[in-house]
Amino acid sequence: MKLIVTGATGLVGSEVIRLALCNPAITSVVAIARKPVLAPANDVGTESQTSKLQSVILESWTSPYPESVIRHVKDADACIWALAVTPRQSKDMDFSDVTAICYDYTINGLNNMAAHVSKLFRFIYVSGVTVERDQKKTLPFMSEYRLMRGRVENAILDFAKQHDDDHGVEVTVAKPAGIESPGRDAIAPLFAAMLETFGHTPIVHLSELAAAMIEQCQHGITKDPLWGEDLVEIGQRALSPEDYLR
Repeated sequence: MKLIVTGATGLVGSEVIRLALCNPAITSVVAIARKPVLAPANDVGTESQTSKLQSVILESWTSPYPESVIRHVKDADACIWALAVTPRQSKDMDFSDVTAICYDYTINGLNNMAAHVSKLFRFIYVSGVTVERDQKKTLPFMSEYRLMRGRVENAILDFAKQHDDDHGVEVTVAKPAGIESPGRDAIAPLFAAMLETFGHTPIVHLSELAAAMIEQCQHGITKDPLWGEDLVEIGQRALSPEDYLR
C-alpha cells in the first residue's frame, strides 16, 4: 500500500509515519510538507523500513500540485491528512490564514490526489470531537473555528459523494478528544471532564489513533465519523504492546 501523510512533522503525523514504516503491508510512505521529513527516531526499525519514506516538498498548498509532487502522489492508495491549525495555535493567527490552512489546503489536496489515482482512494481527515458539522448551530465557545473545521468535514464528505464512480473515493473523519502520549503533559481532569460532555471517549492514546487510521486505510473505512471509542477499539486491536510509542 502506498500511503500519503500530511502534517508529518506534527504530533499525529509523525506517529502515523512511525507505525506505517513498521507495517510490512505499507510499501511506500509519502510525507508531503514544506520542509524535509525525517523518519522518527523512536524505534523505527531497520534501514529497509526507513527507506520506504519519501519526503516531498510542497511550496504552494492552494495551487495545482507540480509534477515534482504528482509523481509521488500518483496511484497512491490512501492519505491521512493530519495538517491543520489547532485551536490553541489559532488564537495567535489571523483567522483567514487559519481557514486557508485548514480548509483550502485540505480540499485542494484531496482534489489533486484523487485526480491522479486510477483505483479506490481512501482519505482520512484528522479533526476533533468539538468540531461541528451543523452550520446552523450556535456554539458556546470557539464557534468560528469549530464551524469552519465542520465545513471541511462536510466538504470532503460531499467530494466522496460526487466521485462515486468506478474506482471511487472513500472518506472518513477521525474525531478524537484528548490525545495522550509519552512526554506530553497529562490532560487536566477539568479539561477531560469538559470533553466527556460531548458523549464520547475523552482520551485516546496517540499510537491507538495512528494505528486505527492506518488500519482503516489498509482494510477499508467502516464508518464516519470515527469517534474516540472507535479509534481506541480499532487501535488496540491493531497494535501489539511493543508497538506503542514510549
